[in-house]
Amino acid sequence: MTEKITVAEAVGRTIARLGASHIFGVVGSGNFQVTNALIDAGVPFTASRHEMGAACMADAYSRATGDVSILSVHQGCGLTNALTGIVEAAKCHTPLLVLTGDTVAGNVTDNFYVDQDAMVASAGARPARIHSAASAVADAAKAFHVARSERATVVLSMPVDVQDEYVDFDAAAIPPLPVRLPPGAAPQALQRLAHALGTAERPVIVGGRGAWNAAAELRRLAEVSGALLATSAAGRGLFVGDEWALDIMGGFATEGAAELIAGADVLVAFGAGLNKWTTREGELLRNATVIQVDDRETAIGFHHPVDVGVVGDAAVVAAAVAEMVAERYPGRVGYRTAEIGERVQAVRYWKDQPFVSRAEPGRVDPQELVNTLDAMLPMERVVVTDGGNVNCYAGAHLRVPDQRGYCIPLSFQSIGLGLSSAIGAGLAQPGRMPVLGTGDGAFMMTLVELDTAVRLAMGMVVIVFNDDAYGAEVNLFQDRTDTLATVRFPETDIAAIARGYGCEAITVRAIEDVDAVRSWLDGPRNRPLIIDAKIPEHTSWMMARRHGAH
Repeated sequence: MTEKITVAEAVGRTIARLGASHIFGVVGSGNFQVTNALIDAGVPFTASRHEMGAACMADAYSRATGDVSILSVHQGCGLTNALTGIVEAAKCHTPLLVLTGDTVAGNVTDNFYVDQDAMVASAGARPARIHSAASAVADAAKAFHVARSERATVVLSMPVDVQDEYVDFDAAAIPPLPVRLPPGAAPQALQRLAHALGTAERPVIVGGRGAWNAAAELRRLAEVSGALLATSAAGRGLFVGDEWALDIMGGFATEGAAELIAGADVLVAFGAGLNKWTTREGELLRNATVIQVDDRETAIGFHHPVDVGVVGDAAVVAAAVAEMVAERYPGRVGYRTAEIGERVQAVRYWKDQPFVSRAEPGRVDPQELVNTLDAMLPMERVVVTDGGNVNCYAGAHLRVPDQRGYCIPLSFQSIGLGLSSAIGAGLAQPGRMPVLGTGDGAFMMTLVELDTAVRLAMGMVVIVFNDDAYGAEVNLFQDRTDTLATVRFPETDIAAIARGYGCEAITVRAIEDVDAVRSWLDGPRNRPLIIDAKIPEHTSWMMARRHGAH
């Protein structure tokens, strides 16, 4: 049935019909109509207080669900406000569709004018455009298809004059989504991978975000080949519950886990990029034959040279190779000796590692604090870590229930993305408690989204590791200069600020103060709990190892 409606309404209906999961945004004149069209078509909408917050919420929502979420922003300044979050999503290959208004073609004197396509492309996202009323439905459908099938962040610019034009709309004529079959690897690649794992003495299999669909197949492959299991940060939680699985590889790994991974003679990464953080600048791969499996050929060897690249879907490849190894190399022990099994259990989690508290009068030790909170908070959680000096405390110490219980928005290495990401991840998984670890600098940048969390009655926990500074910069430059006033601040009562937004809040200066968390846990949990944790001005263990700081 054909209707005459505006282009804005046609675009909204098209995207809704194709399967948009959720809209996040700040609505202005340039995206008002298309946003309402999506809402009218049944797509849930969450209004943020800032466009960057909306971008991070949408990014985290799509990471958790695998669905295409929608970011809706005004033309020009609305888009530029969101750009940091869009870059983060693009770097993570998040299937995200950004709907943004655009100025009338050729009107370079418009206050909102900026070359949106050039800006988007330079940010690493895919520029797309509504070219005309006649092509509007096809243009919108193509943008959605690219976001979903290519796991891309796509920015669809919609000139405001074209949005107001009318078009004959027929929902039945919307181009359907193509069927995407998982790719398999060439037979010779499968055989080479099977031989490597079947003859290795100390094999390790690493799963990343690209292996989220392959947990069972990778566990089976590890079992028949005698391999230990680990994950990249983005894949953290994939192998929870497996007795031969280490928690995480790379900068967040315990030293004992890093030693076991570095001892591998063959390491196979499935859907993991092997970047400098995962490999500790290549240190963990020096003694291993490295094989990378990914369904994108451009990912092979992008961050670190590999000995063998296999292009294929993680689950398809793992299942095929497991059958080969089981048939050709039966009874494999590999790395799974009794001694190694005991070591895996001992070094897997940070909570089990000894440490010396660095608490000071009026300042709580962050490692002691986060270990205590890890034991107190329910395991049905989604852990989010912000950037900066303190990112290791939530990122490494807080355990997760599975791969969907962890979100690490650090691909752009920006601080300040954590709060909004935790809101998005929480909305995607309403049965789980979002738990964010952030620094005071990162938190103060984007605390306006506390209003969003309160409005959503979100029972989340925000741990603010508060050293009254940009701690990373203090610790990087304290040996070079005494002039650090630019990165230090007077003490801020973050708990009072949070209460002003309607949150529950406590201040922690000693480990005993954490007991106040129990009353919030016993209550309705219908508003965020902000923990203003006053910590010493010390380098975190991760920065100390990486930079040799004090």
